[in-house]
Amino acid sequence: MRPVYDPTLLRTFLAVSQTLSFTQAARRLGVRQSTVSQHVRRLEQQVGRALFVRDTHTVELTGDGAAMLGFARRILQVQEQAAAYFGGAPLRGRLRFGASEDFVLTRLPEILEAFRRDHPEVELELTVELSGTLHERLAAGKLDLVLAKRRPEDPPAPLVRRDRLVWIGADRLRLDPEDPVPLIVYPVPGISRARALDSLERHGRPWRIACTSGSLNGLLAAARAGLGVMAHARGLIPSGLVRIPERAGLPELGEVEFVLAYGEPRGGSDPAPARALGRALLEGGDRLRGP
Repeated sequence: MRPVYDPTLLRTFLAVSQTLSFTQAARRLGVRQSTVSQHVRRLEQQVGRALFVRDTHTVELTGDGAAMLGFARRILQVQEQAAAYFGGAPLRGRLRFGASEDFVLTRLPEILEAFRRDHPEVELELTVELSGTLHERLAAGKLDLVLAKRRPEDPPAPLVRRDRLVWIGADRLRLDPEDPVPLIVYPVPGISRARALDSLERHGRPWRIACTSGSLNGLLAAARAGLGVMAHARGLIPSGLVRIPERAGLPELGEVEFVLAYGEPRGGSDPAPARALGRALLEGGDRLRGP
């Protein structure tokens, strides 16, 4: 008989594949790390293939694991649709969702389109802004759910994915080590901006602002024109730009976490729409990557 894949095992698999960490997956799911290991082992036994290559430091998907991503996501999506159909009253209400500029060029629209199709009576209002601004609007009660970079001062939140910040620019760009680093940055309170400036200053590397824009498209236009470099998530590098090689001597920028942050329910409003979209984003997190 063909195996029937347990949705619990599939959710654990997705959590590990998106965080590339058994520890972070356990935190996201609210279970022990041993439970995550057990779920992955059971799923690998069912499919008869290794889904991850892991050692004491790293976790990576195998080829079969990458194939399982799409299957797992579709299985869980169909289950969500069935639960919504047979679950009684449909979700209703207004949902104010904020997404950071980082996800403009990913497949986030596909996730939102599927959510609107499954929950047509939810009025979805989208705000695209800098991560810092989104956190401020969330704290002020102006948003219900935010998908953004986590700031050091933010409380723990469900981790969608972890990535490394890297320097990117046009392939033809050459940096003179004697000149200040030309920076392409978001305005304050941009998180990647703050990380870039702090890193350069800690390493005693002079810099200058070559372009400031609150729009990702504005930053990309400047970068593609060869005006300078920008700090960007490694997994979201847009087309036409490349990672600046290490020989350029730019300092490391460290890792960044993209999280889901929920607002406090306002005036007795139903938090169910935000929770439903949160589940869809977590289960579809592998789509939130660059082109």
